[in-house]
Amino acid sequence: MAGDQKPPSAGGPDDVPSGAGQGWTALSYLIAGMLVWGFIGWLVDGWLETGGIATGIGIVLGMAGGIVLVIRNLGTPK
Repeated sequence: MAGDQKPPSAGGPDDVPSGAGQGWTALSYLIAGMLVWGFIGWLVDGWLETGGIATGIGIVLGMAGGIVLVIRNLGTPK
């Protein structure tokens, strides 16, 4: 009855989000990686005057880093 219900999770560091939470987490990793590393590439472009090449490289590296984070944190169930 009332005592048979499982209490809600406290949200510890080992909890893996389920459903839409995993999708939003993956999307935020990818977007944040692109923005952060793209911005760093933009700064390098301004410093070295490379004409946008470093920005493109930064965005690609940010995407790769985001994919690595998604696989590491959400890819395998614990």
